[in-house]
Amino acid sequence: MRFGIFYEHQLPRPWHKGDEAQLFHDALEQVQLADRLGYDYAWEVEHHFLEEYSHSSAPEVFLAACAALTKTIRVGHGIRQVIPNYNHPARTAEGLATLDIISRGRLDFGIGEGATRLELGGFGIPAREKRALAIEAAEQIANMLVMDPYPGYEGKGFSFPCRNIVPKPVQSPHPPMWMACTNRDTIKVAASIGVGALAFSFVNPDEAREWADIYYGIIRSDQCVPIGHAVNANLAMVSNFSVHPDRDEAIRRGQEGFEFFSYAINALVAHDAIPGRSTLFADFQASRAASDDEIIAARKAARYNANGIGTPTDIRQHIAAFQAAGVDQVIFLQQAGRNRHEHICEALELFAAEVMPAFKAEVAEREAKKAADLEPYLEAAMARKKWMKPLADADIPVVPASRQKAQVNEAT
Repeated sequence: MRFGIFYEHQLPRPWHKGDEAQLFHDALEQVQLADRLGYDYAWEVEHHFLEEYSHSSAPEVFLAACAALTKTIRVGHGIRQVIPNYNHPARTAEGLATLDIISRGRLDFGIGEGATRLELGGFGIPAREKRALAIEAAEQIANMLVMDPYPGYEGKGFSFPCRNIVPKPVQSPHPPMWMACTNRDTIKVAASIGVGALAFSFVNPDEAREWADIYYGIIRSDQCVPIGHAVNANLAMVSNFSVHPDRDEAIRRGQEGFEFFSYAINALVAHDAIPGRSTLFADFQASRAASDDEIIAARKAARYNANGIGTPTDIRQHIAAFQAAGVDQVIFLQQAGRNRHEHICEALELFAAEVMPAFKAEVAEREAKKAADLEPYLEAAMARKKWMKPLADADIPVVPASRQKAQVNEAT
């Protein structure tokens, strides 16, 4: 089992001078700590205009800082908005390759499309077309990262002439590709295009097993037709994360923040918004069904305590259930709502000391067995891939040095 940490850069109102800057610098400290402690991934989302919920609008900048400040932890776009209106595919490819170089081959590339009218409307993206536009762009980004030169493309979402995209990434053929998934339908899509599934939904182990069965069932079937130049067969699940020797204290430190995260996801899709005047956290607090003390009492009465918030024993049970379900990575949502920096660091340290070692000891054997099992299916999937045809040297177009020269060439 591998372990990741995840950032939305949430900043509930009210805001005070310096809060936003402190949030980012605290996150960088947390990533450096996670690197020293042996966590595997640091994931960063990309969202736009989502006040309070996510101030992460330039993940390439944050991840570059993470890469420069760390040694072994992988840095992940979880996700990059790939629809051309957000980020032109050529610019995304250039940024990915550069970040892969800066990180010395530690980059993972998750693709996303956005879900709210604030984002889609801000960039003029038709909601009904966003999935197709994202997959189209992602496939061409993979081609741009690999092909020399990129032959050019005429598509629905964008058109682009023949150019050689430089630099090229360190990892071959390109950084592992993932896709944001929030339900079973998107799990199916991720498997069908041969990318890893970043399951950003809170599910219990029984449901996680169903998702894993669906995902790997498609990976093993003839429905898997990769969009990348390699298949990344992996399933990652997001989880709450607040660890303390005292379960009640773990709840007090983390419960409210994780409830806010879930509330905000739904509210941003369902509720109207007034830019610059958000009341997201205040609305959440007014609607909160139970206090921390009531939740603590309910947890004491319950037989099952493994939900990502609790003691090391609770978390160990939680992770073991996900591992048994077939999940490859658990991504901890440690920064949510008003969760405090020092509490996050303490939880990262406690988990690394008391829970992580036993699971990490099993990684090599587990992954080797999985690779051997999937090898024939991945080979068959790559044989089904629809490859972009490279240009012969004689067919590479000459790009005129000036407009005047181009006009002369056209006239003759």
